[in-house]
Amino acid sequence: MPRTLTDNGRVELRLRPEDKARLSRAAALKRLDLTSYILSAALPKADADIAEAERLVLSERDSLRVLSLLETPPPPSEKLVRAAKAGFRLK
Repeated sequence: MPRTLTDNGRVELRLRPEDKARLSRAAALKRLDLTSYILSAALPKADADIAEAERLVLSERDSLRVLSLLETPPPPSEKLVRAAKAGFRLK
């Protein structure tokens, strides 16, 4: 069962003793505490994963289609016209 989230910024990590020893040794060699060492590796990876998930890569054909639709959009549907006349707003 998942634990309750707290706002204290604390994260628990279970490691095998040999893994913790290896990470601690590497951190010491870099003159970092264990937390800083782990974050220095994990945060750039997290940023890369987020950027990859948020990026949309289009083929040349699809890019041209999007540009064409932006330059000459299709006429609004009847449903869209009704929503606009009713004053519908997205939140």
